Amino acid sequence: MRLTRVIRITTLLLACVALPARAQSDGADTPPEAATGRVTKHLVTAKRHMVVAADPLAAEAGRAMLRAGGNALDAAIAVQMVLNMVEPQSSGIGGGGFLIHYDAKTRRMAAWDGRETAPAAATPERFLVDGKPLRFGDAVASGLSVGVPGVLAMLEAAHRAHGRLPWQALFAPALRLADDGFPVSQRLAELIASDTLLSKNTAARALFHHPDGTPLRAGETLNNPELGRVLRTISREGAKAFYQGDIAADIVAAVHAHMRPGDMTVQDIAAYQPRRREVLCSVYRTQHICGMPPPSSGTATIAMMLAMLERFPLAKMKPGSLEAVHLFSEAGRLAYADRDRYLADPDFVTPPLAQLLDRNYLARRSALIRDDRSLGTAPPGDFAGAQAFGDDHTAALPSTTQISVVDDDGNAVSFTSSVESAFGSRILVRGFLLNNQLTDFSLLPSSNGMPAANRVEPGKRPRSSMAPTLVFDAQNRLRYVLGSPGGSMIINYVAKTLVGLIDWKLDAQQAADLPNFGSRNRTTELEAGTAAEDLAPQLRARGHAVRVLPMSSGVHVIAITPGKGLSGGADPRREGVALGD
Repeated sequence: MRLTRVIRITTLLLACVALPARAQSDGADTPPEAATGRVTKHLVTAKRHMVVAADPLAAEAGRAMLRAGGNALDAAIAVQMVLNMVEPQSSGIGGGGFLIHYDAKTRRMAAWDGRETAPAAATPERFLVDGKPLRFGDAVASGLSVGVPGVLAMLEAAHRAHGRLPWQALFAPALRLADDGFPVSQRLAELIASDTLLSKNTAARALFHHPDGTPLRAGETLNNPELGRVLRTISREGAKAFYQGDIAADIVAAVHAHMRPGDMTVQDIAAYQPRRREVLCSVYRTQHICGMPPPSSGTATIAMMLAMLERFPLAKMKPGSLEAVHLFSEAGRLAYADRDRYLADPDFVTPPLAQLLDRNYLARRSALIRDDRSLGTAPPGDFAGAQAFGDDHTAALPSTTQISVVDDDGNAVSFTSSVESAFGSRILVRGFLLNNQLTDFSLLPSSNGMPAANRVEPGKRPRSSMAPTLVFDAQNRLRYVLGSPGGSMIINYVAKTLVGLIDWKLDAQQAADLPNFGSRNRTTELEAGTAAEDLAPQLRARGHAVRVLPMSSGVHVIAITPGKGLSGGADPRREGVALGD
């Protein structure tokens, strides 16, 4: 009976999902943007349900699940499987992620932790050679950087708790692409062409390049039958097919075969367990901001920033104005200082979250912000009785992907997924790329004579900046579903978007369009080619050390307006779209 149901649903989904072309309808816009460019996108509205994802083919897959009677979690899983095919540089089954689920019937949230773990043989000196850290690029493209992948185990556990459609049905769109191939997007083509490390892996070179060594071009068909066979097996047998047996053995073999080998074992992979954690919430103005607790530092750091900004009349300031950017950057310095000192995997350290998020403490931190002068580099706070650690300025590389979904019943998912840097470790196994998430650990195990909270340890999860976020109003009604890729800049991207939505009353697309700016307690960073760049001289006059650079966020927002339905916005810097009915 169950098999018959799976076949019927899969047949329906294949009929719904016509995926051979990159037609962009229902809110997708003019042509796909370049890897560092922008394209004008328009607000998309819907009455029943909505998906915002980083590729039109993936968004269509999620919408097909919703049209077939699936829920938000079902749609998010289908989107992730297609993204593994069409956006392999950002996420996939060789990586990890964090997911926030909201059940509209019970009004309960769940935080799902699918972060990768360090192998049992890992030591704090993992990335040291003769007492000095490896060059970051050498650490990234190595077997040492690969953590035990967590996203599949996490998604399966979340599906058992919240899913509606059969697990096997969720793979139908991705398997269709595996069988038929798909056209390479402009962004993927540019990233393949510009990545000097990818072609050094024999399997990756064979997948992403022509036999003569030239990279695949936009519009050419990419076929990945190996990944199709892996996904078909997982769809039938569940995640255990990935964590036990031949696939796990091949992962280990690839990690050990690298010129700078890692030490992962099949036992490490078989032992992986996702975590269901308590959602972390704070209040900004009258809104409840909810997301992931550690080992992600995203939600806690955003909460600190917003609390420090609350005393300032941001609503009276023009979006992206000098005053707003100055204050936002100063709050970022103070919040990142505490993030770098105290936040890490709570199974190994005890982050002083209650103290960091205490309103009186944050009021004192906010009082350090001057209207006319930058702090420069802010010191971390000091807590009596809290475990002291050395500062850690490890910065995650900008890649990753964001999936935002609301279904017919009002259930919601915000899911940030990653293989870390673009193309992860560049190690390809059976058609999927392995992450390089262990470079999110501190490369130096100690500083200032104290151990780093985020140092490498066996079985530990590296600190993340991912910040999948749900926002509720004063009546506890879900109002926004959002998140972003972008490495350690994610915190600023999401916090800026929240200020845009809450203080500046922007719609979902306008908030996603905002120029990027902020500080991670070093320079003040301004997005090149935007109005933010024009503020550099005035910020320098206030004592800011300014850096202008491309900032390729990927903010995906769904807004829920009581009585009016859904509206969605996709970041203009990437190829994402909002689709809804």
